[in-house]
Amino acid sequence: MISISSFAHKAVMLDEVLNVLLVKPGGRYIDCTLGSGGHSYAILDASSPDGILVGIDMDPYAIDEARRNLSFYGDRFIPIQGNFVNLIELVSRTGIDKFDGILFDLGVSSIQLDNSERGFSFNKDGPLDMRMDPSIKITAHQIVNSFPMEKLESIFREFGEERSSYKIARAIVEYRKKKEISTTKELADLISSVVKRKTKIHPATRVFMALRIYINNELDNLRNALEQAVCLLKPGGRLCVISYHSLEDRIVKRFFKGSGCRIIGKSVITPTRDEILVNRRARSAKLRGLEKL
Repeated sequence: MISISSFAHKAVMLDEVLNVLLVKPGGRYIDCTLGSGGHSYAILDASSPDGILVGIDMDPYAIDEARRNLSFYGDRFIPIQGNFVNLIELVSRTGIDKFDGILFDLGVSSIQLDNSERGFSFNKDGPLDMRMDPSIKITAHQIVNSFPMEKLESIFREFGEERSSYKIARAIVEYRKKKEISTTKELADLISSVVKRKTKIHPATRVFMALRIYINNELDNLRNALEQAVCLLKPGGRLCVISYHSLEDRIVKRFFKGSGCRIIGKSVITPTRDEILVNRRARSAKLRGLEKL
């Protein structure tokens, strides 16, 4: 077991990722969802002394934090701000054309969830934003306060698989006739007043997920990036994807089946019970891997 710095503890299924990628000394790797650098730290450590990792993230705040966290690896770590939908173009800047392993850890990162000003979490009161890249023009505030009811209902249903999408969309439109919806707490409280399901999941979970996916175009970006990732792998190179909800996982599973690559393992890999106890973000995680032939 490698030693792991404190910032890496939040990285989901760390050992499983290293095992699927078969990280080796001198290898060339891409972390397409860099975040604070937890997975990248482990990959750089396991690929010592001369392995190289390209870390990509569309969030400039994540790039800054990872650059600080991984500074001791010097030029073995190459951070690039950008959207992985442009994966081949971004990686071309490094001069490396083929890689031994590529990782996607999908969804929202701890950096985004923990900062209330980013507006991703209904557990923290903040402005309705949800942009992973601040240069994206549309925000959650604009959507909930200006989109027609039919469009809201469609977003909640398609990207959140929310059963009460019509009821929630109607409540939002009625509420905003009297008052603008300004904060995450205001939206979450409104949803909670409409959805009365008795489950462990907060009533606002699926709506917040749907807004985030729509704003950041996450599903289309994923479809495009997976194809590019396989192109960048060496023969025998491996692709590892961690997803957190059924929409992502269906895309990954379908792509893997039609990729012409060897799927690693007979079933999807899930986190251990012990990991879920110390890292709640891991509870819905599913890891899939493939090897390029």
